[in-house]
Amino acid sequence: MVEFFQEFNPIMQAFIATLFTWGMTAIGAALVFATKAINQRLMDSMLGFAGDVMIAASYWSLLAPAIEMSGNHPIGTWFPAAFGFLIGGIFLWGIDKVLPHLHPNSPIGKAEGYHPKGRKRSTLLVLAITLHNIPEGLAVGIAFGALANGGTEASLAGALTLALGIGIQNFPEGVAVSMPLRREGMSRRKSFLYGQFSGMVEPIAALFGAFAVSFIETLLPYALSFAAGAMIFVVTEEVIPGSQENGNKDLASMSLMVGFVLMMILDVALG
Repeated sequence: MVEFFQEFNPIMQAFIATLFTWGMTAIGAALVFATKAINQRLMDSMLGFAGDVMIAASYWSLLAPAIEMSGNHPIGTWFPAAFGFLIGGIFLWGIDKVLPHLHPNSPIGKAEGYHPKGRKRSTLLVLAITLHNIPEGLAVGIAFGALANGGTEASLAGALTLALGIGIQNFPEGVAVSMPLRREGMSRRKSFLYGQFSGMVEPIAALFGAFAVSFIETLLPYALSFAAGAMIFVVTEEVIPGSQENGNKDLASMSLMVGFVLMMILDVALG
């Protein structure tokens, strides 16, 4: 896999990688053609699993490299990672407050911060998962864009590991959109289209991130930690709470641990 990606420039690498992550969202959404509903315990376990894949990816593929790049910073090695991480979380918090949306697993009619009549649940659900996917796409783009500034084969493997981990956790996100819509009477075709559409933003965000950091080397540690902060905000504010609000806390927590270990193994084995 590493040898294949070495044939392309970092921006094209980021685009190809996020086509994969988008495709995994579509595969999850395609389950709607096989069934109208999915077991809630399975759904909660998948969300828990996805949450810790994102946590592990945020550290090993984003924060750790950002700290390594900041060894000569005048304030301290910790500063770019700490600053970027907090700004990433604040940025997603601001978007979360401005845009109305539904969290995964939320009951009908509980759109956070938005209650006027006429707002379709389908729009709010797609918007919620799309908000998740923006920092994920940025993270992949930034990881590959960093290679344009002298990245090694190991850092390419790390970027591929990040894309693989995000792709794995995108599967339940596709399910989280398409299945509720199907249960509410939407056709299978429309439920699938809405579900996969939520992942379409990832290649766009990846191109933006890759372009930005490939030309401005000083941005790298800040950009990597920004993406990590945004992802951690999404996990702690929506994904993990969503996995536990139906009473399956133990199952979701164990699935979360499995997701973390899997991402750790991938990072060590491939990176």
